[in-house]
Amino acid sequence: MHAYHHGDLRHALIEATDALLAEKGPEAFSLREVARRAGVSPAAPAHHFGDAAGLLTAVATMGFDGLTEALRAGQARAGQDPRARLCGQGVAYVRFAMRHPGRFRLMFRDALRQNDAQLQRAANTAFLVLEDGIRRAFGIAPGEPLPADAWTALLALWSVVHGYAHLTLAGRFDPLCGDASGRKRFVERSLREVLTKVVEGSVPAPRRRKPTSARSGPAAR
Repeated sequence: MHAYHHGDLRHALIEATDALLAEKGPEAFSLREVARRAGVSPAAPAHHFGDAAGLLTAVATMGFDGLTEALRAGQARAGQDPRARLCGQGVAYVRFAMRHPGRFRLMFRDALRQNDAQLQRAANTAFLVLEDGIRRAFGIAPGEPLPADAWTALLALWSVVHGYAHLTLAGRFDPLCGDASGRKRFVERSLREVLTKVVEGSVPAPRRRKPTSARSGPAAR
């Protein structure tokens, strides 16, 4: 058995959970297997997280926190154009799923979110990053209700990237990209093309400022 400090053991258990989820999915999860992988006693996970649901909830909460950071970073890299920022978010969403497949699959299990307020807040925070991107693109102030066309754009974009992420993790694109090694290149290239089409079809183009005349006064009118 390994000797861990409190914070190190928590991190080791979460990492072991992440690896187990990526390999076998939530259905095959067990505290005993997590403890074995972390090199600690079977009682250690329960001591830190209470039960299996507590450990899975902690991992899912960290997942949404990480997704929020990824979405914000993705839109920041895209610059100031609202449409480009939405595409940047979408690419970041799928990249996150590819980096953390087990965690990503776990995050959207409703049974966990229904029983934990902190996890629900983390999920809502991630969704608000997507919503704020739509608000910026449509010129809708925070707190104002989203009109139907903005909601449609939001749901379309979320559906595209969420579906793309799950199709990627399931290996459905592998026949199109040769093998798993080419998956990342194929996904990013094709995803950007799809997102561009969806954004152009559902999000208004940024308004261009009219050039101002150098002349002024009555003679310029």
